[in-house]
Amino acid sequence: MIPLPIDALVPDILALIRERRALVLTAAPGAGKTTRVPPALAADGPVIVLQPRRVAARSIARRIAAERGWTLGREVGWHVRFEQQFGPDTRVLLATEGILTARLQQDPLLSGFRSVILDEFHERSIHADLGLALVRQAWLARDDLRIVVMSATMDADAVAGYLDGCPVIAVASRPHPLEIDYTPQLGVAGGVERALARTDGHVLGFLAGAAEIRRAAAEVAPIAAAYSADVVTLHGGLSADEQDEALKEVARRRVILATNIAETSLTVPGVRAVVDTGLHKVARYDPARAIDSLEVERIPQDSADQRAGRAGRVAAGAVWRLWRAADRLRPSAQAEIHRIDLAAVVLAVLSWGGDPYNLVWFEPPARYSLDAAFELLRGLGAVSGTRITAMGASMQRLPIHPRLGRILLAAEGAGEAALACAVLSERHYASAASHRTSNDLQTIVDNRAALPAHITRVARQLSSLVAGRPSSLDERSFRRALFAGYPDRLARRRAAGSPKALLASGHGAYVGPESGVRDGEFLIAIDVTASQTADGSEARIRMAAIVDREWLKPTDVRLEHVFDEGSATVRATEREYYGAVVLSERIVPPAEDAAASLLADIYVQRRLGADDQQLLRRLRFAGLDLDVPGLVRAAAYGKRSLDDIQIADALTWEQRSQLEREAPARLPLPSGRSAPLEYREDGSVVAPVKLQEMFGVLETPRIGGRHEPVLLALLAPNGRPVQLTRDLRSFWERTYPEVRKELRGRYPKHKWPEKP
Repeated sequence: MIPLPIDALVPDILALIRERRALVLTAAPGAGKTTRVPPALAADGPVIVLQPRRVAARSIARRIAAERGWTLGREVGWHVRFEQQFGPDTRVLLATEGILTARLQQDPLLSGFRSVILDEFHERSIHADLGLALVRQAWLARDDLRIVVMSATMDADAVAGYLDGCPVIAVASRPHPLEIDYTPQLGVAGGVERALARTDGHVLGFLAGAAEIRRAAAEVAPIAAAYSADVVTLHGGLSADEQDEALKEVARRRVILATNIAETSLTVPGVRAVVDTGLHKVARYDPARAIDSLEVERIPQDSADQRAGRAGRVAAGAVWRLWRAADRLRPSAQAEIHRIDLAAVVLAVLSWGGDPYNLVWFEPPARYSLDAAFELLRGLGAVSGTRITAMGASMQRLPIHPRLGRILLAAEGAGEAALACAVLSERHYASAASHRTSNDLQTIVDNRAALPAHITRVARQLSSLVAGRPSSLDERSFRRALFAGYPDRLARRRAAGSPKALLASGHGAYVGPESGVRDGEFLIAIDVTASQTADGSEARIRMAAIVDREWLKPTDVRLEHVFDEGSATVRATEREYYGAVVLSERIVPPAEDAAASLLADIYVQRRLGADDQQLLRRLRFAGLDLDVPGLVRAAAYGKRSLDDIQIADALTWEQRSQLEREAPARLPLPSGRSAPLEYREDGSVVAPVKLQEMFGVLETPRIGGRHEPVLLALLAPNGRPVQLTRDLRSFWERTYPEVRKELRGRYPKHKWPEKP
């Protein structure tokens, strides 16, 4: 074996793990931790190694076999989704994609293994976080189980603290030097050309995703040909054979264009140069809208270090980073547990026998994310309350997301559904826009000859896991099965034939040109992604299927009231809802309470006029300081129109009596007539009355229990005020003589006695 920096520390690692049963190991890329530590631990018993990627698990198993002279599938092997190569004599098992979690569910103490290694923990995949949480429980229960957490870049102290303060070993040396240049002006093609010209060996280029790789491959191909080099690709959408092909040792130079699938663990043989765009795609989930998105983002610093390390694994290397040296990257990526759909995680924990809310996580997920996961699982029939159902247990046994498991079970394993689940699970989407269809997946499934071989192989394996029907699904049953997996993704078109729709979450969406589903009132948004526009207002439905109306059972029935401006009345509509989507509606009589409340609110805002203000001031004057909105609401009870509301109607007989006694509306006059009383905001009371009608009255009239004097507005015969007074006796004695002179001259036909 080629000597590696880790070799000198292996005896210390063994001694510590035997003594403390837990260890955190950090080592620079190329130090040899992944291939040297697991076989060393296997001397004490079988070892399972959790890897974040399938291609890495297979590659590492092959490398360990080559280094140790072991037989692949016997002493060392791998177990990934739908693929395994190991046996009863396997000492080191590389596993990924929830295999460790599945084993823990079947055997919570993990009795078949002596040691568990979680490699590349810095990536914080959901499988790593979940695996560590469950393994820790087994570690606490078993005094002979050992845990090793490894990574080139991670917060080692935090992980050690989670494992009861276990020791940390750091291997800091890099086996070979690296020269790093920052060249944002080059672009991928320019970076590859410079790498081919200035280095020997292969060139590894890192891009954000498969689409970006395809575009770059077309640009790079003529450049590579000029240097007698081949262009190969490496990403998650390829089959296992295609991925392994990119990792073969070959004599001819290569340009390997890869996603971050090649970022860690893998040794791509012969690589001397790395060209790094500094971008990757990050899965995010919005639980409020049940929308997934795959966003292109800047990589964190630890990923940049990992990528650079690929060039220095076997010799001195060079790295061209296609961004500015002044750009600052965040230290590490956000853990998946904080940004993805947790339905599969919750179902796994429930199946294991735990409580996701109370499990001792390395970093606990947000409660709202767990709540959203439970809500989805209830919609799928996988849980009842917080307990797993028989349906949920069946779904958990399938190595796919719970949504897809529900589809497969609803279809009883039928081939069309299995193929659809394989397409969705492997994210191998194809546009159906050129075909008008009721189901985009039907279009893809019907064209199965165009699908990659590994998709059809996954479909056959999925179908075999469910006791299914031999016959094919008809078109309607296929759509019904899809709806079983996406009950929360219902959408209703805003108008017939319109691409605009309303999702059951209450958010807007539109059917994109990728979809061939151009008819149908109700749809399921099988593939929906967040808007790419600046305001992010509407999601984009890229894959859909029509939902028949009779499948929809209301989740809510509401009696909704609105105020009709034209008629100034309340109208009521009974609506059946599926989430936020209206299924049906009919006009019904308004509910008296709701109508009264709505009318009262509007009346207080708009219709509280002068007469109403007078009444309210009289009430306050009389000591009846009532709640105005409540009073108006009482007056509106049983009414449908603003015009029908009379606040006085809401007063009790006792209140009316007190009001008339303490704050009368009119003032009796000697003539037998009466004058209106005006109650003002400042608490004063004014009575406009013709001067002649007060002849014979010596004292100022008083009202109410406080005997409040009325402010008399004494009027001339033409109705204009000539005097304001609260002291009528003083007016007669002092002011009236002067007023009499003036009024006699202006109104000689009226009687103006000297002593009225």
